[in-house]
Amino acid sequence: MGEAAATTLASVLVLGIGFAGAGYAYHKSYKHLQLKKIENAFEPGDPVLVLAAVAKDVPAPPNAQHWVMREEQGKIDKIIDGSDKGHYHLIMGEKGCGKSSMLLEAMRKIDGEGCAMFEAHADLEIFRIRLGKALDYEFHEDYIGAYFSERGPRESTALLDIERAMNKLEKVALKHREKKNKPLILIINQTHLIRDDEDGKDLLELLQQRAEQWAAANLVTMIFNSDDYWVYERLKQLATRMEVLSITDLPKAQAITALQKYRHRYFGEDVEKSILEEVYDRVGGRLSFLNRVAKSHNMLTTCDRIKEIEKTWFLNQCWILGSEMDDDVMDQQKWASAAMVLALALVDKEEEMEQTYDAEKGHVLPSYPMHKAQEIMTRADFIRDLDRLNLFTITSMAQVRASSVPMHRAFKEICAEPGFRQFLQDTLDRIAAIESLGRTRELVAKDLVLGGKYHISKPVSWNSRLEVKLEQKEDDEK
Repeated sequence: MGEAAATTLASVLVLGIGFAGAGYAYHKSYKHLQLKKIENAFEPGDPVLVLAAVAKDVPAPPNAQHWVMREEQGKIDKIIDGSDKGHYHLIMGEKGCGKSSMLLEAMRKIDGEGCAMFEAHADLEIFRIRLGKALDYEFHEDYIGAYFSERGPRESTALLDIERAMNKLEKVALKHREKKNKPLILIINQTHLIRDDEDGKDLLELLQQRAEQWAAANLVTMIFNSDDYWVYERLKQLATRMEVLSITDLPKAQAITALQKYRHRYFGEDVEKSILEEVYDRVGGRLSFLNRVAKSHNMLTTCDRIKEIEKTWFLNQCWILGSEMDDDVMDQQKWASAAMVLALALVDKEEEMEQTYDAEKGHVLPSYPMHKAQEIMTRADFIRDLDRLNLFTITSMAQVRASSVPMHRAFKEICAEPGFRQFLQDTLDRIAAIESLGRTRELVAKDLVLGGKYHISKPVSWNSRLEVKLEQKEDDEK
């Protein structure tokens, strides 16, 4: 009997030790494998770079002569190759001015070594998945050790998962710094897609805290790429080591050179300089517009079509309804009329400017400081939404202007329409009248018979109240 019990106990101990040892070995090997996979994500030849380069139309080395070299490219190259360290960076600029393409070009030069790039998203779960894909990190979703416990490490929120991914990346960055003596590069593209709400602010705060710590320790250089100004406002509150790089439209000479390269690439032809200058006069130096124009057979017609697209977009979002509008749409018309007032102010300012076109730089669009634009609109809460819709743009220096040259041309056409100024004034008067009605209160006197009246008086009291007494005419029959 005793021997059987001893045998059973020994078997249980052996099995327990075996399971515990196997579980411990699995856990340690799993954690080691996680770090190894993240290290491999920063090795040269990242397939994400190849796919992104094809999508962004970044040329391979044999076609390098078609690449448009910008002044900012050298700065970005130093950031991506790790020689510019000790800071994290916010790259700002209008949609289509070439921010992502320059980042991809800088990554191509070093074959993506030490770099990871992913697209931001408004949904935190999708943001988490994209971050995990860029780092090759599974967030314990393939971890089977949880079968032996009540709760697994994956049972958490998306924000906690992102924090765990940052912890793993920090361990990998420490090893990388010892080997290469330079930081890893983590690029978050389209940061403006993060929602400007409490969850989005928590996410940006988490990312910025890591960016500050890693920049101080030369572990990871984080790059935030954004089209919208609100991201800068949010990061500015806690920024110590942040550098802002503003990307604008190409100046005239570079824009004409770029257009000629594009045209030669797509059609193998050299265009007369007068036509190139006419194209620039109509669409400016926005690379996305120049690329679209160069791909078309009739470039000037495409320029006008781009302007009409911008004009239609602005009118669909901000057209005003005049004096006959219904009071139910007043809130939307406040927003639309404020945009129209700002557009009119920019058009009027252009007439007052000494120079609106420079022979070397090209277009000089009229602009207002952000606080002045808010004063013109008489609202401080609309301008950021207009920036998000690409109707106006807020530069890194807080200057407000049209989002592009075609958009400013659209402003001029709209404001030049016969009767526009009076129509805008009628809309503003109608809004003021509706608001006045909303502030008016009507008192209705009831329960009065023939000869009755109300007596309203203001007795002396500390609360300045009014007294209303009903005085009825006495009945003659009494």
